[in-house]
Amino acid sequence: MPGPVAARRAPAARRGRFSWRSRRVRALAYQLLAVAVIGFLGWLLVSSTLANMRLRGIQSGFDFLLQPAGFDIGEGWVPYDSVNPYWRAFLVGVVNTLRVAVIGCLLATLLGTLLGIGRFSRNALVRGICYGYVELFRNIPVLLQLLMWYLLFTEYLPPPDEAWRAGHALFLSKNGISFPALVWESGHWWALGGLAAGCIAAFAYARVARAAFERSGKPWPVAAAAVLLVLGLSWGGWLAGGAPAQFHFPEAGELQVEGGSALSPEYMAVLLGLVLYTAAFIAEVVRAGIASVPRGQHEAAASIGLPRGRTMRLVVLPQALRLIIPPLTNQYLNLTKNSSLAVAVGYPDVVSIANTSLNQSGRAVECIAIIMLVYLTMSLSTSAGMNWFNRRAAIKER
Repeated sequence: MPGPVAARRAPAARRGRFSWRSRRVRALAYQLLAVAVIGFLGWLLVSSTLANMRLRGIQSGFDFLLQPAGFDIGEGWVPYDSVNPYWRAFLVGVVNTLRVAVIGCLLATLLGTLLGIGRFSRNALVRGICYGYVELFRNIPVLLQLLMWYLLFTEYLPPPDEAWRAGHALFLSKNGISFPALVWESGHWWALGGLAAGCIAAFAYARVARAAFERSGKPWPVAAAAVLLVLGLSWGGWLAGGAPAQFHFPEAGELQVEGGSALSPEYMAVLLGLVLYTAAFIAEVVRAGIASVPRGQHEAAASIGLPRGRTMRLVVLPQALRLIIPPLTNQYLNLTKNSSLAVAVGYPDVVSIANTSLNQSGRAVECIAIIMLVYLTMSLSTSAGMNWFNRRAAIKER
């Protein structure tokens, strides 16, 4: 006879998925509690502020953004008139701030990289110039530099009727730099379409070239091919649109240079001051990144016959990027936030527009909140983009 069958044990009761004993559940609960407390404190601050403003008869709310602004703005890429509402004036200020921040970051990166590489030059004069530049510009407050360039442009340049000129295309005077302006036509949209198609084609070609290199070990020409694709498709789109090439040329008048496009002395002072100041810090970031690459990498590149220029471009800089990008992000953020000093030279950025709107509407809290939101958005966008680039440039182990 078969032996007695062992009694089956009842299956253990499954612990609830959301048990307080779970570290994950407790962490989530604490985070939700912290968010609730912060939200309550924020609501309490806002409500008490609004109550105190009502007791003192101070108007509040963002409805003023729909009212006519009633003031002029000296320059901007966005069409604007004094009868336009406040929100459009703020839009002009935001675009003016981006004009300084984006172009300034690009120029400061280019200049700072050249200076950082120049610190390793074998020429003592080049090394000395780069070192002197860094020590000079990073130790002078940026506000003083902005004022210095503004006074230089407004005091020492000739008046508009005696403007320095290069033919009939370029004028330099107290009013700034005037140059020919492109007359926008429908054919230019074809050129932009060709440019977009060229960028997509260059990106696709780069991916194919990398895949082919990983399979065969034979490199494809990527940089030259990408440039040819972008320029060729842009030129093809321009031809397909009728090859429009009409310009408005500036002309010297009695009081000012009329026609064409112009860069005001305020904009040039802000851009030049921020670029030269930030480039000194970027140069030190690049120098530190290059110095972190082991000396053996230079020797290995020299042993296979690579010249110093290609060694720097193909071996050293790609390895230094992982240390350069994080502090470079900080310099981009500093340049963007330092652009708020443009109000000192009269450039109509978002801070200047907010100050004027505050004086006319009396909505101090709202105007300050708009400034904070604008700079917070730009800073977080810059950080997100640089973090993505940092992940792409990081050395990936196989």
